[in-house]
Amino acid sequence: MSKAFCSRSCKENYFQLIAIQVPKPFLKRIFVFCTNEQREKEIEEFANRHGWRLDLLKNKINELAIEYGYRTDY
Repeated sequence: MSKAFCSRSCKENYFQLIAIQVPKPFLKRIFVFCTNEQREKEIEEFANRHGWRLDLLKNKINELAIEYGYRTDY
């Protein structure tokens, strides 16, 4: 399995990205009811609360926002 990844950090990023679960109500709240500044603060708090890397969480949220129709671009 270790040969499937280019580096240790790549492997860690992959498995952490899989572990990140963002509930639909959280996505709805941050995209419907929050301003951009509030959204950034909520995402940072969510990342800290769960011990996830902020950049990976933002990537996951952007992917899900497109999937659920909250955003049309990436």
